[in-house]
Amino acid sequence: MAASFVSYHVCYNTSYSIAKHIVSNLKLPKLDRSRNGSTSSVTKINAATVSSITQVTTDVHTKKEQTRQNIPTIKQFVDPHRQGLIIDNGVTYRQTVVIRSYEVGPDKTATLESILNLLQETALNHVWMSGLLGDGFGATHGMTRNNLMWVVSRMQLQMDHYPIWGEVLKLDTWVGASGKHGMRRDWELRSQATGVVFARGTSTWVMMNQKTRRLSKMPDEVKAEISPWFIDKQTITVDTLEKIKKLGDTAKYATSSLKPKRSDLDMNHHVNNVKYVGWLLEAMPDKFMDEHQLTDIILEYRRECGSSDIIQSLSEPDEDNRTSNESLSSLNGMQLKYTHILQTKGEVRNEEIVRARTTWRKKHSNMQFPMY
Repeated sequence: MAASFVSYHVCYNTSYSIAKHIVSNLKLPKLDRSRNGSTSSVTKINAATVSSITQVTTDVHTKKEQTRQNIPTIKQFVDPHRQGLIIDNGVTYRQTVVIRSYEVGPDKTATLESILNLLQETALNHVWMSGLLGDGFGATHGMTRNNLMWVVSRMQLQMDHYPIWGEVLKLDTWVGASGKHGMRRDWELRSQATGVVFARGTSTWVMMNQKTRRLSKMPDEVKAEISPWFIDKQTITVDTLEKIKKLGDTAKYATSSLKPKRSDLDMNHHVNNVKYVGWLLEAMPDKFMDEHQLTDIILEYRRECGSSDIIQSLSEPDEDNRTSNESLSSLNGMQLKYTHILQTKGEVRNEEIVRARTTWRKKHSNMQFPMY
C-alpha cells in the first residue's frame, strides 16, 4: 500500500512539474487597465493559447496514466507482478494463476465464464509483455494509428477437468497466422502440481475499424509488428470446421428479454464476448445444468451487441439426445450435444449475435482426478 502511494505521489509531482513548466512558458496576453484601476479593455486569449493549455492538460493526464499502468515499450521476459514469463524461444507467454473464491460456482469448481476470463486476461498480458501494446484493448501501436481493434470471430474451448477453489495453474498462450488478415490464438491450462491438462482453447481474431465498425484488412505495419510472434503450433487440431446450423423460434428452450448493462461493456465499448456465453446458457434447464458439465463449446461470433438491444437466447438438443432418454444416455457415458443461438429481437427481423455448439457429460460426485 505504501509503495503504491509513493508511486502515485511521484507520478503526480512529475506531472505537475511538467504542467507548471509548460504553462509558465506560455505567452499570455496582458490586461489593459485604465487610470482608476478598472479594466477598460481586455485582450482576448487567442485560440492557439487555449489549445496549448488544453494540450498541456491532456499530456499531463496521459503521462500520469502511463506511469500508473507502467506499460512496457520494449519486450519483457519476466513480469513479477503477474507471475508471468516469456518462454519457447521468446514467443509463448506463461502465467501462474490461482482460482479465486469469486470464480467458482456452487460445486466449488471454476465456472466456464471464469475460465474464459482467464484466457482473455493472459492474452492481453501477452501483448503487454511484447512491448507492442498501444492505446486499446490489446491493440498494437500500428493498430492504434489505424483506428483498428481486435474482434474474435470463432472460439473453441475443450474442458477435461475443472479446477477447484484455491488451485494453482499454469496457463500458456501463443499466436499464429490465420489466413492473410487474421490471427489465431491458442491456450493450454495445466495443473501446477501434476502437469495434468485441464483445458485447451483456440480462437480466430480479425480486425475492425473502431469508427466505421466494419471489418478491415491487416495493414502491413501491423503484420510487421506481430508476425515475429507467430508460431505453427495448435492446441486443438480441426481438419474441417463444424458448421453450426441456424435455430428457429421453435427451439425447445428459449429465454427472452435479456438486456446488456453498463457493466457488460469493455474498453472497446461493446459487450465483452465472455458475457455472451452466460447468456447462451440462460435458456438451459436448471436441472440439466445441475447434473451435467460442459466439456466442449464452439462459438461463432456474427455481430456486435449494442447497449440498447433486447436479446433472445435459444437452445436445442440434438436429435440423438431426443431419441433416447437424456438421463440414461449421460449415465452410460454418452455425450449430449446442443445447438445455441443469441439474437437481437427486432420489430421487423431478428439479427444473430452468436451461434454455438456445446457438448456435455454427466457430473459424478465421486469422479477421481487423475494423478500423473
